Amino acid sequence: MTALSDVLSQRVSRTPSFGVLSTYAPTPCGVAAFSGALCDGLNELGADVGVVRVAADAGAAAAADSIVDSTDPRVVGELADGSAQRCAALLNRYDVAFIQYQYGIYGGAAGEHVLDILDRLDVPSIVVAHTIPKAPSVQQRAVLEAIIAKADRVVVISDAAHARLRLSYNVDHDKISTIPHGVTLPRGAAPKRAGRPTLLTWGQIGPGKGIERVIDAMPSLSDVPGRPQYLVVGQSDPRISAEEGQAYRQSCVERAQRLGVADSVRFDDCYRSQTALTAIARSAAAVVLPYDSTDQAASGVLAQAVASGRPVVATAFPHAVELLGTGAGIIVDHDDPAALATALRRVLTQPRLAGEMAGEGRRLAPTMAWPVVSASYLRLAQKMLTGRSALVY
Repeated sequence: MTALSDVLSQRVSRTPSFGVLSTYAPTPCGVAAFSGALCDGLNELGADVGVVRVAADAGAAAAADSIVDSTDPRVVGELADGSAQRCAALLNRYDVAFIQYQYGIYGGAAGEHVLDILDRLDVPSIVVAHTIPKAPSVQQRAVLEAIIAKADRVVVISDAAHARLRLSYNVDHDKISTIPHGVTLPRGAAPKRAGRPTLLTWGQIGPGKGIERVIDAMPSLSDVPGRPQYLVVGQSDPRISAEEGQAYRQSCVERAQRLGVADSVRFDDCYRSQTALTAIARSAAAVVLPYDSTDQAASGVLAQAVASGRPVVATAFPHAVELLGTGAGIIVDHDDPAALATALRRVLTQPRLAGEMAGEGRRLAPTMAWPVVSASYLRLAQKMLTGRSALVY
């Protein structure tokens, strides 16, 4: 037995440790929230986890520091400009490197600077690819294919993303696994819904969220019993607000005023924990995800909305088509405002239909619970380490 095989055997005989490269609290973004929850889950399974935090831009950091405590004993370092060698050295302290990848996180064209880190890793790596463009630029395609070539394993969030990688990119199919986005399961009895029925959208706010679609539908719902209201929970995307201020949010407010529904549209821009968001979702009549994208193959907000046990109405982006296909919600075409208004009316006025959708969401939720998802990542890592150990005998 070689020295390397001896080390690898020790790693697979115990719970492996993980070095995670990702945006992370206090950065308020979906990937940061994903990594935080995954680290929690791996810790609960007995794994040691260290985080190398990808530095946020100045605008995002300033916004984040005002709302989230940035101290976390897991954070062992930070990726700043030109620090690929130091970052890799930190990740090499662990048995497995987890690399969270999404366009816009890493420097260089299409995030190509992450390739420098992968080249310097001595430990096996798992890349979680949060973005798989349907029509990538030449640079985006080249970078993503290079990342997958260098990684030992690649995880995508949905079957739609998996199929897109297999059919549209030149990659090793055997490296790719699908593990669903994790969710926080609701606890206790659902709250009683009092007052006006609430349609809810949450997440980072900015162009592309499609909030104006729901505002446009609100006048047609004024005759629904209880006079429904539309609640939008979330802060503006820090990168957008740094350049444009609150232009998108203000345009939505003005749109509601023009349509005479200002008293039925409300924005809550406070930071909310996942526990608080789950409570808000459970008190809503329905969750609405009216996104502009026809490309989005992964959405943590969608997964959590389904798990909250509320009906979901969404435009036909790929992850929604996949996750709502068994009855947890209604899919509408992007350019069909009448269909959106009809779908909202149905979930507000047909209790049996709404109950069936909510029930399907509750049925799906346990398969996406963070403990289950974290265990899937742990098994993938253990299988990868076992395979490496066998190769060196």
